[in-house]
Amino acid sequence: MSERDVARALREHGEELASAAAAQVGDAFTWPPADAFLKSSANAFLLGVLFTQGLPAERAWAGPYLLSERLGHLDLDRLANEPEAVRAAFATAPALHRFVQTLPRWVSSAARRLLDDYEGDAAGIWPSGAHVLDVTERLLAFDGIGQKKAAMAVELLVRHFGVQLAGIDCGTVAYDVHVRRVFLRTGLIDKDTPDEVRRAAARVCPEAPGLIDLPTWLIGRETCRPKRPACERCRLGEVCPRHVDRDAPGVGVRRATS
Repeated sequence: MSERDVARALREHGEELASAAAAQVGDAFTWPPADAFLKSSANAFLLGVLFTQGLPAERAWAGPYLLSERLGHLDLDRLANEPEAVRAAFATAPALHRFVQTLPRWVSSAARRLLDDYEGDAAGIWPSGAHVLDVTERLLAFDGIGQKKAAMAVELLVRHFGVQLAGIDCGTVAYDVHVRRVFLRTGLIDKDTPDEVRRAAARVCPEAPGLIDLPTWLIGRETCRPKRPACERCRLGEVCPRHVDRDAPGVGVRRATS
């Protein structure tokens, strides 16, 4: 067992996922109405990225659809200019998100930025042929999107929504608790820092580091769990050194900036 074996297994898994799930992210999009909504609307996808914090993936990605159902629309002008209505939609039981004060601000702020900078269409953030680094920079300008969410969004756009971006060798993995745990337990990193995780991803898959983001996340979520890891049925079970004593602590909430 070596880093080369782990790297090969992760790349193979990533390639399989990209081929087999071209329109679906593993088991993250499992509710047909919400799935169809995300795939039909770039704006819904961008808002979905905002939801992906502090919630299971299934609930997070259903957020834009549920928000549109509660409001009766997903009109950017109204999202930007009716913040109280947005806040009420989030807070009505059952709450749409754990962070019922933070997420409405992020949604209204994103709607305003889309209107002001992208003519109301989030697809303008990631036009075909744009460079990965440029798309990442544009995403980072939105309140509620940090490096972790930006990296995840870029990879979903490329691998699962077919957006043709240049510079995929400049992509990376999200600094996500599941990704970090797998990197630690497989020995890809010894120190749990964003820089170490990014360097390891570039070393493991230099041609497209982001390719291993989804497979690593799924492995961490489904088998390489914090307690009682299911090594016997893990995709990396035969190549992993199984440093199961290692774990990655959770991270806090990145607050919106003014």
